[in-house]
Amino acid sequence: MKPNLIFGKNEIKNMVRKIFNNTKRAFALKSDTQLKKSLFIFNMMSRPILVNIGTRLTNLGLSLKLPIDGLIKKTVFSMFCSGESIEESMKTVDKMYEMHLHTVFDYSSEGKETDEEFDKDLKTKLEILELAGKRKEVPFTVFKPTGFGRFDLWVKVSEEKELTSEEQKEWKKVEDRYDQMCKKAHKLNTRVLVDAEESWMQKASDDLVEEMMHRYNKEKVIVFNTVQCYKWNRLQYVKDLHIRAKNRGFKVGLKIVRGAYMEKENKRADKMGYPTPICEDKEATDVNFNGVLYYAMNNLEEIAIYIGTHNEVSSYLAMQIMEEKGLDHDDDRIWFSQLYGMSDHISYNLALNGYNSAKFTPFGPVQEVMPYLIRRARENSSVKGQAGRELALLREEKQRRDGQFVKRIN
Repeated sequence: MKPNLIFGKNEIKNMVRKIFNNTKRAFALKSDTQLKKSLFIFNMMSRPILVNIGTRLTNLGLSLKLPIDGLIKKTVFSMFCSGESIEESMKTVDKMYEMHLHTVFDYSSEGKETDEEFDKDLKTKLEILELAGKRKEVPFTVFKPTGFGRFDLWVKVSEEKELTSEEQKEWKKVEDRYDQMCKKAHKLNTRVLVDAEESWMQKASDDLVEEMMHRYNKEKVIVFNTVQCYKWNRLQYVKDLHIRAKNRGFKVGLKIVRGAYMEKENKRADKMGYPTPICEDKEATDVNFNGVLYYAMNNLEEIAIYIGTHNEVSSYLAMQIMEEKGLDHDDDRIWFSQLYGMSDHISYNLALNGYNSAKFTPFGPVQEVMPYLIRRARENSSVKGQAGRELALLREEKQRRDGQFVKRIN
């Protein structure tokens, strides 16, 4: 029987609360001091005006080379990043794994333009792959297309425009970086996620990832492409990819997310006069996400799925489908994931109930990860209800702890 894909049913909401609202589990690793800091930061993020002011002041401070790194590291950086290096991050990794929660390291360096910078990014990603090959706590590695090549080059290839001889050489290096990552992941028997970015550069990456799947996903899924489900055509893309995979003899890896560039996508479509690739509203995006989820989970013999969502109902839907199919909670073809510093109530409750659960965990020098941190702040401010949900759960946990303290002293 096909699960109900429509949100808002009271019985589903009640089940979701019962499963995910265990704040004692969700915030077990936070000290009282860390809990108060989280409350303060999400309270700030719930106010768009403060986020805009803070972003401008931060950018100004960085451009003037003011000594603000220490302040940033003690506040928003420590909320959303595990450290400046892998070594610094390992304490966090070990603590999370004690609660059965895995780590997906993301070296969050963005906006690079030169081969030297791209090769440096590749070197870091290959080092993470080596770690993933040795440590069960780190089951995936991830990279962004624009970490391996210039954005404008991706656009030109996506638009199928003729490349100059220099651009052809440059593109060959991009292809080689993809292949080095995927070949090494295959050799080490670990997995690699390829992020999605803006729609006008995405086709080139989709095509290249599909080629990597054809090379390295023969026996099992090593390479995963990211599907942003706020794009209305992604379910059809998944179905078409699945058909091509069966015809060509490889398996499909899908990381499914709602998407991170909605405002930018709509503005560009309006400016350039083409139909927006984005779903008409939040409900349509939810239905599209759950449709992709349902399709993938009905084809697990050929598709593995990494479910990247901060939505409790979508997580519950996946759990419901697994139960209906009689699948083990730790079926290795199905993984759940949320961003480090967000939705701990989903991540930890899934992990402690035996599901494959991972935190998508950025790290890197403060200056390098600032674009990522600014995006996190803006998304929490603009995504309806996101900061509010986090705040409500943090307040609930503080009240629980305050109540426990009162009981102890009485």
